[in-house]
Amino acid sequence: MADPLTEQAQAIEALHEVLAAAGPFLDGLGDRLVYDRAAEPLLAELGGALPTDGIGTLPAVRRLLRVGTATATGSAGPRFYHFVIGGSTPAALAADWTVSLLDQNAFARAASNFATEVETVALRWLRELFGLPEAWGGVLTASATFANFAGLLLATHWWGQRHGVDVAAQGLAGLPRMPVLSGGLIHPSARKALQMLGHGKDTVEVFARDGTGRLDVAALRRRLSELDGAPAVITGTAGDPESGAFDPIEELAELAQRYGAWLHVDGAFGLFAALSPRTAHLVAGIERADSIAADAHKWLNVPYESGFALVRDPARIPHAFGMPGAAYLPGPQDPAGGYGLLGPESSRRARALPIWATLAAYGRTGYRQLVERHCELAQHLAAAVDQAPDLERLAEVPLNVVCFRYHPAGLSEPELDRVNRALGGALLADGRVFAGTTVYNGHVALRPAISNWRTTAADLDLLVQVVRELGAKV
Repeated sequence: MADPLTEQAQAIEALHEVLAAAGPFLDGLGDRLVYDRAAEPLLAELGGALPTDGIGTLPAVRRLLRVGTATATGSAGPRFYHFVIGGSTPAALAADWTVSLLDQNAFARAASNFATEVETVALRWLRELFGLPEAWGGVLTASATFANFAGLLLATHWWGQRHGVDVAAQGLAGLPRMPVLSGGLIHPSARKALQMLGHGKDTVEVFARDGTGRLDVAALRRRLSELDGAPAVITGTAGDPESGAFDPIEELAELAQRYGAWLHVDGAFGLFAALSPRTAHLVAGIERADSIAADAHKWLNVPYESGFALVRDPARIPHAFGMPGAAYLPGPQDPAGGYGLLGPESSRRARALPIWATLAAYGRTGYRQLVERHCELAQHLAAAVDQAPDLERLAEVPLNVVCFRYHPAGLSEPELDRVNRALGGALLADGRVFAGTTVYNGHVALRPAISNWRTTAADLDLLVQVVRELGAKV
């Protein structure tokens, strides 16, 4: 019978097993199939009934590595484009291993002074990376969804305060519906946050000019005027995952200031446009927002479960996220407190370590170069699409997303949708690249996003080659 107490000497050997597997796995990311359907039968080795007597440390780790390295999606590699995933820089990957090694409870200084201090520095460095004013604060979260949740929770508390209600203490009962106004680019994660907050995912009032989701500024202004000074929340999007499009943040900031509204911006990956003079205009006015949500596991290229919320008035955070009293827990204002009292999660791993490590390793210049390189690669892909007689680009390319479809001559729109849906399935089954379908402006399309530090022009040339090859077959 296996027992961790009697197998503690095997911990180092088990870690050596992981290290031995890491070399071939990482070295092969550029060549292996992004997803290998032929390996799927191996997944059965993970199932069965819960063992009565465990198989022991080393056999368990070896089985997990054998199955995992064969069946895991190569989302850490250069040819995964379906979602906006950055992979992990070398520094971030090593730091993430350090997170598990140290196994810190990042709830508060009382639990880990080290984890709290790293998070404090990481948040300050993120603020500096995006050029936000010194007075801003924030908190790390598990995702952009939770970052949206944090920003919209603060908006809810502000809105309740405008109605004379302390939402933290009394809740939403008796209050009118909170007006949430948006353009057509609003992401499902923002709707999910509103759903979790009790406002409802379908209560967002959308003001779009057309099927691309472009904001109808005049209609939004009229709606704000109709509210006659009643508090409202405006949500803007910096970087739409379908096309890379942006809401006009500066115009939204002007409207928020004029009508006394809260401005929340979902900048999951588009916030990184601020890093380059070539793209900074896309987020002009972002410093005038009240809250910003973003993901570190996208363009910062750190491991998954790493988002962050940045807030113009950080004094609002403790009241919104502080926990009701328990004698053994520090309060939000306690010097022994920490970020578990300043965000949605209390039990939290030290997810700041990969952020700190990657920013320390590559700095502002390294990330500016990364963003600019990816934007250049997006233009390279767009040019290849434009030159191909059987491909059609469906949107401009302001940042790092290229939205296009397979478009052979002589097919009707319904036939094109059918072909492109089949192409999406064929791409995922083929496995050389990973780029599934979406629907953009009524058309079934591909929308590869370039955000992995490993991606090169050759990887994108392969994408075009595979799309055209499989498109001809379907």
